[in-house]
Amino acid sequence: MRGFAGASGGRGRGGGEKYRNPCLTMHQPWASLLVHGIKRIEGRSWPAPLTGRLWIHAASKVPDPETIKAMEEFYREIYAINGITDIKFPEHYPVSRLLGCVEVVGCLKKEELVCWEALPESVRLEGQTDFCWLCQNPQTLLVPFEMRGYQGVYNLEKKIYEAAVRGLCPVQCPQPVKFPLPDPQDPLSLRPGSLASYFSSSKTSTVETPSSVSAAIAGARAAAAQFSKKDQGKATSSNQTGVIQKSEHRSTGISLRLTTEGRRLSRFPNGRSHQGYQAHNHEEQETTAENREHRRGLTKEVGRDLILQPRASSKLFAAALEGLKFN
Repeated sequence: MRGFAGASGGRGRGGGEKYRNPCLTMHQPWASLLVHGIKRIEGRSWPAPLTGRLWIHAASKVPDPETIKAMEEFYREIYAINGITDIKFPEHYPVSRLLGCVEVVGCLKKEELVCWEALPESVRLEGQTDFCWLCQNPQTLLVPFEMRGYQGVYNLEKKIYEAAVRGLCPVQCPQPVKFPLPDPQDPLSLRPGSLASYFSSSKTSTVETPSSVSAAIAGARAAAAQFSKKDQGKATSSNQTGVIQKSEHRSTGISLRLTTEGRRLSRFPNGRSHQGYQAHNHEEQETTAENREHRRGLTKEVGRDLILQPRASSKLFAAALEGLKFN
């Protein structure tokens, strides 16, 4: 579930691409929980395309208080399994800001993470998505930088990186974790699927969760799902609003519609046709046979149902206005 992991949508780039100063945009409260060391697993539907320092940027969407409460309750419950009850959550969850960074040391599939007995149970309980990015050594910025984020993993601008790297400070985590890599000489050895053979040949174990923890996990999932639905609904509403505004923009001006109903040429506001509008509140102007013939020829030339926009400057529009006389 992307929302549960704080994903912003979009897929990561290929693992072979080189990153200079990679950054990931995440929704709040997941972004702040990660850089404050409370969140240690960043879950995604795609594997981590890198290892090493990863900058964390908070997206522009303001989190609901219910979402913050559900996620804080989730971490409060899973930490309690390991006897940790004093967790200092962030006081604020800023948006549209570069918050800090973490070190990505590897990536595992969910099935591998939940069976890795070398890790604390609270860490294994964070494995709720297809791919689990293992994050440690969080650092926060003394002054979060306002900046725009992007989908997937992208490189920070050079000037932002140079300013941000000087403002980092370490974080005191409630339960610091050093993920035991299979081969310390090869940071990429802990790649998705690397431990699959080990777990398939050994007795796997799963974390037995108390009812309170199960309820917290369910609440976190529900909050993330609701968060994603609101995000998608907002995007759909925004698209619909854009279509409506575009439609309204096209119909705001007064246009001219040329018709031959009743041998008269009539003017309709906003291009709307009305059967009786041509005689409504207007004194019908007598026309000579010559004028009628002229107008009939003009109508035939420009078309029976031609709408001329008010700002048009073509010769056709000028000719139409010169041949028409309105009361």
